[in-house]
Amino acid sequence: MQIIDNVQLQNTLLKVEVLASEMDVPWDLHYGEDNQLWVTEQGGTVWRIDVTTGERKQLLHINDVWRKRTAGLLGITLHPDFTTQPFVFVNYTLMRDSVIFSRLERYRFQNDTLVEPTTVLEIGGNTAHNGSRLTISPDKKIIWATGDAYTITNAQSDTCLNGKILRLNLDGTIPADNPNPKSYVWAKGFRNMQGLVYSDKGLLYTAEHGDAIEDEINHINKGANYGWPVIEGFHNLESEHVFAAKEHTVEPLYSWTPVVAPSGITFYVHTAIPEWKNSLLVGTLKTQSVRVLKLNDAGTAIVNEEVFFADRYGRIRDICAGKDGAVYISTSNRDWNPASGFPKQGDDRILKISATTKAIHPVLKGSSAGAVTKLNGEELYKQYCASCHKPDGTGVQGIFPALKGSAIVNGSSQELIDLLLKGRKGKDGSAMPAFSFLKDEEMRSLINYIRNSWGNKAASVNKEIIFQKRS
Repeated sequence: MQIIDNVQLQNTLLKVEVLASEMDVPWDLHYGEDNQLWVTEQGGTVWRIDVTTGERKQLLHINDVWRKRTAGLLGITLHPDFTTQPFVFVNYTLMRDSVIFSRLERYRFQNDTLVEPTTVLEIGGNTAHNGSRLTISPDKKIIWATGDAYTITNAQSDTCLNGKILRLNLDGTIPADNPNPKSYVWAKGFRNMQGLVYSDKGLLYTAEHGDAIEDEINHINKGANYGWPVIEGFHNLESEHVFAAKEHTVEPLYSWTPVVAPSGITFYVHTAIPEWKNSLLVGTLKTQSVRVLKLNDAGTAIVNEEVFFADRYGRIRDICAGKDGAVYISTSNRDWNPASGFPKQGDDRILKISATTKAIHPVLKGSSAGAVTKLNGEELYKQYCASCHKPDGTGVQGIFPALKGSAIVNGSSQELIDLLLKGRKGKDGSAMPAFSFLKDEEMRSLINYIRNSWGNKAASVNKEIIFQKRS
């Protein structure tokens, strides 16, 4: 395998190798009891990769996978007694009679092939916000993290399985000790979780996408409510305090504003990289980095954050750790929303990170996550807008409108201010979030940057106009 980078921690030198390349958005990585890496590609293919040689075998291609934006073949996990019961569970999106579904399906592993597909459960789906992750609990239950399917009322509805943590028996039935013995719901109040992992203490953690603010890391408890869409992040608004008192909601362990778009998450317990022991490792899409979140001894609080590989490999979709302490990350640069400058030759890739004794490349280092300083209009745009509308304002065709030459950008400032303050919901359930959390001066700087960039030449606005619109 090719070594492409070296990283120096406090006492440990790491190497980064290319385990696999030229992949079709490797979405979920699962390190199996067979010491092989099980991988789903968004387009519908399941692979099994030898972590020593990089040799890969295609086990399955699911023809009825429906792919758009972040819909497709997503999560994968293996039966906890895989040696004697070689079953594999996957989650994917399909369309039937013009209706989108999210399906949990079971296969049997036989002769390097996945056979005997059996549908375990189907729930509503959408072009995005389907969640994506599966895992097995210490008591051998299937745990499925679902998104709100672009309908924010789903997350608080007790009759809907979207925006939830679901808990199932291995045969697909409802466990008798669920909060409601007639429901799969284990916890509720989520927007779109893309990370799911248990620690060595049996604690369950999720990584969740916020809207324009408040990406979250949550510790999941039985029967708990995590607040979405009424509460974003910590309980720091009066309306949130009222809802929290009524619904007994749980605050996140950690929150990011500006958002980082956390995706895959793994718990690191090995001594091979001692600096990362007892940490949550999180891949991020927007900030294109790996975040190392050090936990306290009890696992109930995050005490430090360190950032690695920022903007180096592009979007990071998933991350997992092997039995020998190696860490595996998958890039997501051929997906629906690649970062500027990507995809590059070899994308998408799976990279292997492990300890070494000799550096053959200039040594990289991590950086501590510090407080956000005051931002000007260009920096605000990079933080909040560029991941969708792109650094050059060209947007994503058919999904995110271009701001370059836009009629709403170059027209009346009143309409643009209203849009930023109130947000807008699309016909397909997608939405542009409201940016009312920005201060008047920040809003003014952002608007004027947009109205005077990429050839736009609209009149500037002052913060008094924004204040009046808020009133």
